[in-house]
Amino acid sequence: MTHQSENILIIKLGALGDFVQALGPCAAIQRHHPHAHITLLTTAPFVDLANLSGYFDNIWTDDRPTWWRIPTILGLRRRLRDGQFKRVYDLQTADRTSFYFRLMGRPSPDWSGIAPGCSHPDLNPRRDLIHTIERQRGQLAAAGISDVPLPDVSWAHEDVSAFGLMPDFVLLVAGGSIHRPAKRWPATHFAELAKRLSARALQPVLLGGPADEFATREIAKAHPDIVDLTNQTSLADIITLAGAASGAVGNDSGPMHMIAAAGCPSLVLFSSASDPALCAPRGADIEILQRGSLKDLDVNAVEAALRLG
Repeated sequence: MTHQSENILIIKLGALGDFVQALGPCAAIQRHHPHAHITLLTTAPFVDLANLSGYFDNIWTDDRPTWWRIPTILGLRRRLRDGQFKRVYDLQTADRTSFYFRLMGRPSPDWSGIAPGCSHPDLNPRRDLIHTIERQRGQLAAAGISDVPLPDVSWAHEDVSAFGLMPDFVLLVAGGSIHRPAKRWPATHFAELAKRLSARALQPVLLGGPADEFATREIAKAHPDIVDLTNQTSLADIITLAGAASGAVGNDSGPMHMIAAAGCPSLVLFSSASDPALCAPRGADIEILQRGSLKDLDVNAVEAALRLG
């Protein structure tokens, strides 16, 4: 059985874009603790991706129970205590996960995060005003980890030949959070961009999940030559497609974070509903376009800014 001093817990629950941006810190933690048994506490949608990364020896799921589900909370407390963790890296840094520090009981493990009384607190008073990448680097620096890379998803490889795509294709990510419609570029604009890509002998490929079907159906109906992969791709499929694509255009969303991390030339569209200075994908081949309202972002501007490899 793994010795207590070698047990490390990383907490990162979501959302997808945030999870992707935490992959660099996870790689740094693994490198800093080369002989440790590392457990990830996350949510169900990210388990497969976490397994593929190779950063973790064990993956636990957290369904984020409401506080009045006392038996479930007690079960979580028992699991956390039985894990005998020497150190915990709370990359979620939320009120919920800070409460998990209290669930651990005494003696407390070494804890990197913002939980009151933890051993390695991130004391930067501006932590909520800086980009996620810098915030996490500052947190890990306070815990003794100084070299934190950008997210790298090159370990994800799936067979995507069944999609039958042309050699030159461009990914279109028309979806996003269903609760934040202001973050979506109009479907009519995506359809017009798809037509222009086809005219340039570039195959437009539409990505989306169940929450995006209304928009993707409208786009596919307006441009029948588009390849509509709505509800057909896993997260690893998207990363693999990104590695082969000529470029990608999409809303500020989790899939665009994965696509950018795969090194695909990416154009990410922002409205005033989110701040790219705090959360935009980082990398050498990423372009950001922002308007107060994405309805005011015309197709000409997007086509002109399109990055193609």
